Amino acid sequence: MHHQVFFALAAAFAALPLPAVAEVAASSESGFVSRNEVLVRATPEEAWNEMLEPANWWSGAHTYSGDSRFLVLRATVGGCFCEAIESSGDDPDGEVEHMRIIYMAPYSTLRMSGGLGPLQSEAVTGVLTMTLTPDGEMTRIGWDYVVGGYSRMPLAELAPLVDQVIREQLLRLAARLGTVMDPASRRP
Repeated sequence: MHHQVFFALAAAFAALPLPAVAEVAASSESGFVSRNEVLVRATPEEAWNEMLEPANWWSGAHTYSGDSRFLVLRATVGGCFCEAIESSGDDPDGEVEHMRIIYMAPYSTLRMSGGLGPLQSEAVTGVLTMTLTPDGEMTRIGWDYVVGGYSRMPLAELAPLVDQVIREQLLRLAARLGTVMDPASRRP
């Protein structure tokens, strides 16, 4: 069953369009670094407030329940980025912790620890650092996801797939905030 879920997720990840600004900055059999950045027409305060509401922008395709409405992020150190799973048929109700907040500087930095998607069932540690930096009248949003440890699935092969999914979520957040700019060209 575990491998069926992995292959279904991998196929879904591979079907996503390749993002222009996403980057697997480093990769090996023991880990990888996914680096993504966007520029939005929003203040750091507006970006922060929206970032804390993943139910508004996280894709339901990348949840356990299939519905992002069940996502919650408790904005405090130790707070959970969690998802409620309602029963369907013979499956019981449940809950899943995607990540846990380990550092928080409002309107600037949110850092969470946890393995997303297929990484959760492996002996890896993932740390997602989300930064908000004023850039003129805009805000630069950067997400660095650093993953390392032991995995039955080759991490070097998972890196581009995870990077695509991380990038998709960042673009969905950015779209909620208004005009999304390419950080390099400063064009929509």
